[in-house]
Amino acid sequence: MKSEYRVIVIGAGIVGCSVAYHLAKFGESNVLVLEKSYISSGSTGRCAGGIRQQWSSPHNVLLAMRSVELFERLSEETGFDIEYKRGGYLILSYDEKEAAQFEENVKMQRKLGLNVELLTPTQVKKRFPYVNVENVLLATFCQTDGHANPHLANFAYAHAAKRLGVTMMTHTEVVGIEVTGSKFKVYTSKGEFESQILVNAAGAYAGHVAFMVGLNLPVESYRHQIMVTEPVKNFVDPMLISFSGNFYVRQTRHGHFIMGQGDKDEKPGLNYNVTFEFEKSLAKKMCSLLPFMRKIRIVRHWSGHYNMSLDAQPIIGESPQIANFYYAVGFSGHGFMLAPAVGEALAEKILFGQSRHVSISELNVDRFEKVIVREMNVV
Repeated sequence: MKSEYRVIVIGAGIVGCSVAYHLAKFGESNVLVLEKSYISSGSTGRCAGGIRQQWSSPHNVLLAMRSVELFERLSEETGFDIEYKRGGYLILSYDEKEAAQFEENVKMQRKLGLNVELLTPTQVKKRFPYVNVENVLLATFCQTDGHANPHLANFAYAHAAKRLGVTMMTHTEVVGIEVTGSKFKVYTSKGEFESQILVNAAGAYAGHVAFMVGLNLPVESYRHQIMVTEPVKNFVDPMLISFSGNFYVRQTRHGHFIMGQGDKDEKPGLNYNVTFEFEKSLAKKMCSLLPFMRKIRIVRHWSGHYNMSLDAQPIIGESPQIANFYYAVGFSGHGFMLAPAVGEALAEKILFGQSRHVSISELNVDRFEKVIVREMNVV
């Protein structure tokens, strides 16, 4: 195996594999992807697979809208069934201030071209009779939102990238990086590699990788727990989510319900443990929201990580301090749903100097020198 590449990507989650695939698609296949474990072993393989365009930040709306366009043709483009379903997202508000913000969000989203509806609790109950709307003040619904299998989508990008000439090295941990003139020397558990361009797509380990080149990216990783039920007849199309209610849940193609919630007391750090308190709290919440859940058994429970930025929006671009050091990090739990557009946009910036389909210039790290506007639509 050769030791020199034009581009090295650190991380083989869906973001790293999307970057590698789009680089090769645009003509640059002299790319090496380094993964410390196996493809989809990190945050991608531990997420719920939601694909949402309803955000409070215009940047996230535009990225997500472009991602939906790419998700819709990903199976045909790569030859892999990713279990993509345009089942919609139903977002429930239990808070008056949030409900008022939803109305403003919808105005902004519609101006950007997103077809999104405002629903009263009565309208929610009529359309989705299995949902308990007690205490719901307002809801929004976007039919073009949906979900997919994150493992299959990740592998779709990885295998398609390999077909185009990208080299993938799994079980290869990056242990050090040296910036030498116009090149990067990457030290790994399986030898040394050099590149002209380096991309940090390391997910929960993004801050650690940045530290290797002497940068302090403003990201921290937090544990996020998820559980899944036994399969039942498939009848719930949309993903249900609430920021004020602190939950999300969807039904997979095979009938399982995947669900999660945040923990305001979670401390930063890498932690893969799970807690019975999480199961009790979320089970109670789900049985209230979806009463039929009372007869369904939990079969699995795991944890992953949200790599959080200061404003809960991704940090994407080229380092102002180190030329040709790029990053796509800090997705704050939403890397899967934004990965197609991010991979495309960052590959375009690397090869052509700027993104061509959706702008990412507003998402570089230097934005934190200005007023921080937090993305509110986060569980």
